[in-house]
Amino acid sequence: MSNLPPSGEIPRGAIRFNTDSNKPELWDGSQWAEFQLSTPNLAQTGETNIGARGLFVGGETPSRRADIDIINFASAGDSVDFGDMNTTRSAPAVFASSTRAIAAGGETPSIVNTIEFMTIASTGSATDFGAILTDARRRLSGQGCSNQTRGMILGGFDGSNQLNLVDFITIASNGTAAVDFGGDLTATTTFGGTCATSTRAVLAGGHDGGSPGNFVSTMQQVNFTTTGVNFADFGDLTQARSALGAANNATRGVWSGGQTPSSQDTIDSMIMATLGNTVNFGDLFTAVGATSSCSSPTKVATGGGAGNNVTIQYQDITSGANAEDFGDLHEGRSFLDATSNAHGGL
Repeated sequence: MSNLPPSGEIPRGAIRFNTDSNKPELWDGSQWAEFQLSTPNLAQTGETNIGARGLFVGGETPSRRADIDIINFASAGDSVDFGDMNTTRSAPAVFASSTRAIAAGGETPSIVNTIEFMTIASTGSATDFGAILTDARRRLSGQGCSNQTRGMILGGFDGSNQLNLVDFITIASNGTAAVDFGGDLTATTTFGGTCATSTRAVLAGGHDGGSPGNFVSTMQQVNFTTTGVNFADFGDLTQARSALGAANNATRGVWSGGQTPSSQDTIDSMIMATLGNTVNFGDLFTAVGATSSCSSPTKVATGGGAGNNVTIQYQDITSGANAEDFGDLHEGRSFLDATSNAHGGL
């Protein structure tokens, strides 16, 4: 750098571009400091802001559970007991805005059509949403998604048939019943995994209701800001499987683990804006099925699973490195679902 005034003449707050490092810098009164980029809603250890929180909801041991666990993505460690749902249930569809998490459907073991919500900034029990799904159904773990306004519940099993039905709700509107989206899935699916940006929902994998071993690799997508549009083909996972974790930031979708029926350690990834097949993105350190995932802009956390798995493992969503240990759930369980207040749909 050259042709700079003496440091005593530089006003505090001045900005320069450092041609040596190719980075912008700010004069703090005593030195030039590089700009630090930050992602909104990511708390650091010790901050009072709640930051990016992940919730793991419901499940079975095999008895149905009402548990809600919460993690802070900024600091690895065991989950904390958030509270309980009003109803014990396994395999609900769980999704969230930046302030509110929703759990819809599932089984108690009776098939249910009820919806509950949780305020993410506080701990405590869930509250009845005051409205119901258009059809009671179960096997919805991984088959809910949302942007900041709208949540969607995809497919499921009503006790007799697998469904291609898609419902949506307005997350902030208590007492407003779910509405038929007006478009259908390309194939009936249960126990798939859904990622969503603010405009696109992508459902991948699952089971199509055929023979016990009929796992699918199909990915199907829709623009969920409109209604009345059927899902369309997106591509395929690297491996057909069901009961897998799914989570994403604004750019990348990640599908983790699953079962075939044996537990898998595969992690797949794709770019949300681009149609096509997924690619391998590393491996879980423990193979797990009947699991679920949630995300911040930089991490994917996958927790619980078959055999009352208590482990939470995480992966850097930007690098594709293998997953590492994050901590444990306060109660190990399978067929739970997860969401966060900082996922890629917000």
